[in-house]
Amino acid sequence: MRLCMLVVLASVVLSALGDLPPPERSYKILMLLPVASKSHRNVFLPIANALADRGHEITMLSNLTPVTKHPKIYEIDHGLREFDTDNVDMFKTCKDPRGGLSLFFNTLPAFAKKFYNVPRVWELFERRKEFDLIVINHMFNEVAYPFAHEMPMIMVATPGMDNRQSAVMGNVLNPIYFPYTMMKFPPALKVLSNAVNIFAQIYMSVLWRNWAVVPAVQKEVSRIFPDFPPLLDIERNMSLVLLNYHYSMETTFPLLPSQIPVAGMHCKAAKPLPLDLLSWIEGADHGVIYFSLGSITRGNSMPVKYRDLFVQAFAQMKQRIIWKFEEELEGLSDNVLIRKWLPQQDLLGHPNVKVFITHGGLLSTQEAMYHATPALAIPIFADQPKNALRIQEDGFGLSLIWEELTVDLIVNSLEELINNEKYSKNIAKTSIVIRDQMETPIERAVWWIEYVLRHQGAPSLRCPGADLSWIEYFCLDVLFIVYVILFAGYWFFKKLFCKLFGKKKEKQE
Repeated sequence: MRLCMLVVLASVVLSALGDLPPPERSYKILMLLPVASKSHRNVFLPIANALADRGHEITMLSNLTPVTKHPKIYEIDHGLREFDTDNVDMFKTCKDPRGGLSLFFNTLPAFAKKFYNVPRVWELFERRKEFDLIVINHMFNEVAYPFAHEMPMIMVATPGMDNRQSAVMGNVLNPIYFPYTMMKFPPALKVLSNAVNIFAQIYMSVLWRNWAVVPAVQKEVSRIFPDFPPLLDIERNMSLVLLNYHYSMETTFPLLPSQIPVAGMHCKAAKPLPLDLLSWIEGADHGVIYFSLGSITRGNSMPVKYRDLFVQAFAQMKQRIIWKFEEELEGLSDNVLIRKWLPQQDLLGHPNVKVFITHGGLLSTQEAMYHATPALAIPIFADQPKNALRIQEDGFGLSLIWEELTVDLIVNSLEELINNEKYSKNIAKTSIVIRDQMETPIERAVWWIEYVLRHQGAPSLRCPGADLSWIEYFCLDVLFIVYVILFAGYWFFKKLFCKLFGKKKEKQE
């Protein structure tokens, strides 16, 4: 069944491929990811490679060690390590009421104080106007906004749709159907859920942008650039945003022409596996289970009590297990293979891989859907609980909670996903919808980037709502005038009524 579905998917992909016309000329593009995780860069790299393949020159500034070997891509590591995720225990962040964001409240302002003092950063800033376009990672990177002052700018929203950024562009999403990124409950008609969702969106937006984080970053940036406009004013200059979102993968939301859905840019057809992995997988008579907690959370940071539960559970399974783990483990059964790194998409694309045990990260969730592999999600922090809930509610996987794990629960969940065909059928249908697009996500992203370049920032894409205050956007000034008119009218007619009919009543008495 799975093999047949993959054949259908391949035909859909081949029919969707197309060639973009060559660019009118080569452009110089500066990509800024000064605060980023490996998964954020994994969203940027397909864009950078595709643009470089078309002859454009790409410079990418980040906090990560360079990895690309493309001759047209020049990666710069600024060297500041405040956000090195290799030294962060992500399991401790699950207790953070802000979904793991508390780390940034103190660290981002301190980072902003150092950032422009780095020689390679300052040298790049001084020649920023040599570039034709600035592309900035939306999440956590307000410190980079001065680069975009008086320059054409595009944002890449690596975490997908963000209600705060959407509002800045003039598209205020209704919180009744748009869930806050870190919330565990989906859009619903329950009054309590809606109330909590609305409060969370307003609270986190005000806390981040107007109270705790951006004002502190602004203070440090203003010391260096006292004549520059405020960071949030520079942000409004963005020409468009590339969203790591697509309606086939998430709930449908209204979008502006300047909000381009490009989720799945990093997804790609499975390549042949190394011979040792291929032999292990094809020799599994009952299939294979793949277990990875992503690029940020290291397997060896998993509390021992949870690790031991998986070791015991895997020993009871008929399937073979491929487990991404950074060190050797004792007491493993013969059906478990440990590796520090694994070609995830090549594994998920193999028809004998039956289940993907995942942390529910956005990119991993998209890869599971793209390759039609049922998932067992065990979220840790940030948007992962929301992604895990979607996996379960859409019927292509199950979701568990770390604190509730038992050996029997793990075993029973895996057997349910393997033995019940509804999960593989549901995710195969989703995968077909994801791939059934007029052009690939990366082609769409490249076309719109070059559109902004061709039209010097594409000001025609700008929504008038982006220039309105909250009072103007929600017509509060108009409503106030209407209220004043109604109140004045009520008061006038009340006085008139009393004057006309009050005297008659006195005469009758």
